[in-house]
Amino acid sequence: MERDYHSLDIASFQVTSVRQLDKTLKDLSFSGRTSEAVRLLWHTGFKVEHGTYALLLQECIFGKQYKKGKRIHAHMVIVGYVASEYLKTKLLILYAKSGDLKTARVLFNMVGGKNLISWNAVIAGYVQKRHEEIGLTFYYKMRQNGLTPDQYTFASVFRACAALATLEHGKKAHGIMIKCNLSENVVVNSALIDMYFKCSNLSDGHKVFSKSLNRNVVTWTSLISGYGQHGRVTEVLESFHRMKDEGFRPNYVTFLAVLSACSHGGLIDEAWDYFLSMKRDYGIQPRGQHYAAMVDLLGRAGMLQEAYEFVLEAPCKEHSVVWGALLGASRIHGDMDLVNHAAKQYFKLDPQNAGKYVVLSNTYATFGFWDDVAKVRSMMRDSGIMKEPAYSRIEVQGEIHCFLMGDKSHRKYKEICSTIIKMMCTLRDAGYVPDISELIHLED
Repeated sequence: MERDYHSLDIASFQVTSVRQLDKTLKDLSFSGRTSEAVRLLWHTGFKVEHGTYALLLQECIFGKQYKKGKRIHAHMVIVGYVASEYLKTKLLILYAKSGDLKTARVLFNMVGGKNLISWNAVIAGYVQKRHEEIGLTFYYKMRQNGLTPDQYTFASVFRACAALATLEHGKKAHGIMIKCNLSENVVVNSALIDMYFKCSNLSDGHKVFSKSLNRNVVTWTSLISGYGQHGRVTEVLESFHRMKDEGFRPNYVTFLAVLSACSHGGLIDEAWDYFLSMKRDYGIQPRGQHYAAMVDLLGRAGMLQEAYEFVLEAPCKEHSVVWGALLGASRIHGDMDLVNHAAKQYFKLDPQNAGKYVVLSNTYATFGFWDDVAKVRSMMRDSGIMKEPAYSRIEVQGEIHCFLMGDKSHRKYKEICSTIIKMMCTLRDAGYVPDISELIHLED
């Protein structure tokens, strides 16, 4: 007789055999009840077979239930189960996707025969956590170990190159991608187009798109967003209409790129048409960023009252990005009443976000309200909130250099400082006066 797993009482569950436990865990997992399976695993305290652990870990990875996956790992350690290379790889993927790169790195080092899946997991993990330089380092190590990259490798590598704006590394990877016969892979081409545009190489970005025989909405959106990043409003709208003419339905990211382009181009009527068509023609509910783009558009046009009323009527007015857009617009036009109101709403929605303290401080500093700046800084200090140090990156002759604020560890630190001083003197002699109105007022 089949057990009714919908009424399973974990607390009173009796294990008659490991085989019975394995079957129960698998049945729970297959029926989408991974949480109960993990709880049952812990409740019994028994070792289960390799396939059961593998299935449960895969379900946790697929469902992004990383904490539950880590509980499975803890159970394996407690009961003394020695993980196979396959399970170590699964655990590596789990920890990398969860953002726990320290543990992922340990597991990566433990894996004996590192395969492409292991390398891809650690590369993607570092890129997703904004450690793109390390991700690229692992990519080159993987190549040195004789492994051939696949579509997942290149997708991560091109994202890393896009974030770092390192065109030289991106072009090298592009060449290897061609040799790997992945030129018609939609996922890879979309990431490649994005990389070229973010490296300000619009010509090659468009060339990759034009040569792509297999296109989908992501490919088109990469092209449209790329043109939008460079203020090419005409190309954005032309590409958008071409995409629709070829039978592709835009998604919410596509519309965001189009609305942003309209904002930069001052195309108010066109923006309204696109905004309204999202839900009317495509069933896409506008999100906070779409409303923010419209607020930005109205703000740029000096229509602050209309922007404010639009925010109040927005179904997602509890989204901080909408109030952030209104704050920026009112700040530009010097409307202090609206600045104060928008700032309070913006800050209230996510008070633990360090970036918002900075925005608020800079806003008050713009108008010379130094007492308010000091209050914001005091609130930030009292709450124990720290802003992550700012940093910049630059590529010189194929090498990526990272500069952290206040860091003096670069090997050419003295030469860099000397060059900056010379540049500042040249600018000053030419009559340049820096605008320091947006610098945060720091107490001594």
